[in-house]
Order: sequence, then C-alpha cells, then structure tokens
Amino acid sequence: MRTSSILRLALLILLCGASWVAYSQMGSQPAKLSTVKIANDLYMIHNDIVPGNTTVLVTDEGILLVDDKFAVDHDNLVAEVKKISAKPIKYVISTHHHADHTGGNPAMQKMDVKVIASEQARQNMLDAKQPGQPDIAVEHHATVTLGGKVAEIYYFGRAHTNGDVVVLFPADRVLSAGDIFTFGDATPQLIDYSGGGSAKEWTPTLDGALKLDFDNVVPGHGNLAKKADMKAFRDTTLKLRNTVHDLQAQKKTRMEISDVLKKDYKWGDLQFLLSLDGILAETR
Repeated sequence: MRTSSILRLALLILLCGASWVAYSQMGSQPAKLSTVKIANDLYMIHNDIVPGNTTVLVTDEGILLVDDKFAVDHDNLVAEVKKISAKPIKYVISTHHHADHTGGNPAMQKMDVKVIASEQARQNMLDAKQPGQPDIAVEHHATVTLGGKVAEIYYFGRAHTNGDVVVLFPADRVLSAGDIFTFGDATPQLIDYSGGGSAKEWTPTLDGALKLDFDNVVPGHGNLAKKADMKAFRDTTLKLRNTVHDLQAQKKTRMEISDVLKKDYKWGDLQFLLSLDGILAETR
C-alpha cells in the first residue's frame, strides 16, 4: 500500500473515531426518560434532544428494541421497558453506529440480546473500535419475526451516515426512522461525513423510506411525528443542500454561509463540527 493511501486510511479511521467520541461525550449523565404509547404493542421511550429515541415492540415471546441510547442510560432504559412488559428483551436493531443509539449494546449483549445493524454501520463500529458491534449485519432488507409480530429492516442508502436503516412495523403502520429523520428545531440535519453521510444522497434515501406504508414516525430525535412531517423534513434537506450550492456559486464566504445555516437551518456546534467542511466540498 502506498504511503498516501495509508495516510488517507488513517485519517478516515481517526475521523470515524472522532465522531463516535463526540457522541459518547454527550452521554455523561443518564437522561430523563418517559414512555409514549403508540399502539397496544408498540411504544417510544423518549427524552429531550439526546440520546436518540428507543422503540419497543412487545410480543408474547419477548421484546424487540430499536436503538438503546447511551451506555449510561442502560439501567434506566431496561427499567422503563419492564414497566411495559416483564418479557425478556430479545433483539436490538441499531439504526446506525453513533453511541447515543448503540451505547447500550454491550450491556444488552451480556443479557443475551442479539444486536442487528447494517453492514455499513458494523464496519463503522469496527473502524472506530467501538464496543457493542452487531451480531447480525443486514445489507438491504431483512425481516425479524418475534412472537408472530414483524419488524421490517430497510437500508436505502447514505443520509445522516452511510449505515442508516429504518424499521417498519407494518401491523401498526409505524416507522422507526433513526437519524435520517429528526423532528424539531433543536435537532436539525446532521450530516456525519466522517461516518459516510451525504447531503446529496440524503434526499433519495428519504424518498425510498417515504415509499413505505406507514402513518406515524418515531424520529431519531424529537417527538412522535407523522409521515407528512417526514416529507417536510425531506423537502428541507433538499433545500439545505441547494442553498449551500447556490451560496458557493455566488462566491459567499465560509462565514456568510455559516450565518445562513445558523439562522435558516438552526445549525449548532455539532453540525458545524461534523458537517460544514463536508457539505461545502460536496456541493461545490
């Protein structure tokens, strides 16, 4: 391998690790959790802003979770699940590799819970030497059946990262979207370029997910939402990338572009840290 290739690989690994560390450092204290009932067998365990939401499917044979928050939230998350059902947790589907969605994986695996994620998310976790790597990796589509109930896992492409999956609960017409859809001004689009994210490809990825048959959406962050809210987020994501492209075509400075992103798209420190350089390069 040439020296330049080795340096590029080392930088990629460093950046992947940096994004995971950035997420990990947010989880220093347990979040205050609350449970929202979506259907008779489906719940959302929610908290403000971070970590990510957890979806709970209850069956006669056990429980399936989508995402399990930071490691520091594990005990409280399990306690919240036990308020819903005494059945054992059997599966956790990780929507992507970030620690606010996968931090509980190692403790879950010690409970004999099987972790499922995309092949790309698995590789991101390997590159970052991140704990809780999945037991099962999915390429494009997979079905998990537990107690006669179904969870459909779909991978539509790059968005927030290169490994985002969504999980459809067809019987309840509910989609767990992970961070390809976040809801509310406090959680604007975060394009993790070090984790393979893409502003350009985010929109077609959302288009693929929006073709699924559902009414309600558990966003990666934010309150329970409707399909129309996810469609509006898709339109904003398209507008975001086009805005940055147009501003660069007008020879606006980095500071001027940053001001627009902060004012019109509610970008914060994490967006500027993980997304600004990447979106400038991708839309140039």
